[in-house]
Amino acid sequence: MAQTSNQDLKCPIQVVVNIIGGKWKLSILYQLFQGTKRYGELKRLVPAATERMLTLQLRELEAFGIVQRTVYPEVPPKVEYSLTELVVCHEGFDR
Repeated sequence: MAQTSNQDLKCPIQVVVNIIGGKWKLSILYQLFQGTKRYGELKRLVPAATERMLTLQLRELEAFGIVQRTVYPEVPPKVEYSLTELVVCHEGFDR
């Protein structure tokens, strides 16, 4: 995850860049704006991202409260990713 200094936090634009500035984050967010996706779907929809990078970018978005990861207690495990209320309900974002 990107390191932020106190100086960076004074500029709202820098905060946004720190959150969504990863190479694949905008592609991931675009796909999640279309609806909830399983990991395999995201991998297929963002094929240029390696599995490691896709996982890392999803974890960072989850840590910032942008993406929600839901694990269902099934065998095999089912994991879905969706946007959080923080993003979905923000003024100006229409689904």
